[in-house]
Amino acid sequence: MKTMLAAIGALAILPVAAATEVAVSYSEDFAEELADNYGEREGAVLTDDIVDDLTRAFERAGIEPAKVDVTIVDAKPNRPTFEQLGAQPGLDPIRSISIGGMELIGTVYDADGNVIATEEYGWFENNIDDVFGAGTWNDSNRASRQFARRLTKQLSEN
Repeated sequence: MKTMLAAIGALAILPVAAATEVAVSYSEDFAEELADNYGEREGAVLTDDIVDDLTRAFERAGIEPAKVDVTIVDAKPNRPTFEQLGAQPGLDPIRSISIGGMELIGTVYDADGNVIATEEYGWFENNIDDVFGAGTWNDSNRASRQFARRLTKQLSEN
């Protein structure tokens, strides 16, 4: 009985899943870059960031589209990925830095499958001095947050 009550209590505190389905895919070039250079697991990291950013932005705005398809056209890390560090021993996880960012395309659908918004957004840092202290995908995360804000604003205006 205690176990059953504990299980029910645990279910009660779980966050409610968002009704919006967010699907993230990669352009052919970026999929190849993941496979050949960055490592497949980095795609999952970027996907999770995009889904989280969109979910938060939609919740804040009080909107709930049925489905969002996002394509990562390109992304560049600020620091070497785990795969790059293993393949190129001369890279340093702390001192090796580069200009990063991400380009995204998104399409939003209503419950009937009609397109209700589209957004293309890309942002890449242009100053290496601003990369100091950044994480692996810092600039890409910034682009993802901006993309989510722009898409949400577009949906709110409709």
